[in-house]
Amino acid sequence: MEKFLRIPVTGENFQLVSATGIVLIEQNSTTTVHVHYKGGSTATDVVTITHATAPSNDESMRDAIQDAVIAALGTAWTSPAFTVSGLPFAVSGIAVA
Repeated sequence: MEKFLRIPVTGENFQLVSATGIVLIEQNSTTTVHVHYKGGSTATDVVTITHATAPSNDESMRDAIQDAVIAALGTAWTSPAFTVSGLPFAVSGIAVA
């Protein structure tokens, strides 16, 4: 069963991000979290979650996304979307590369 994170985005309400097929979640900078997914043979797809500026060396946004993925994957199959709440920083955009 496919699972999704339902993430609030400033000025856009909510966006869905897949919670399955993830190989790595990393705090890429003070304003972005990268979610890496299994791709083709060796390639990966990356979702970039852009958020308000965090202090240097603060990985609380990454930790919150990781916790949300774990919670989403623990829900019943009849609940495909998990609403993410209590993020430490406001999300301003989500992009796929």
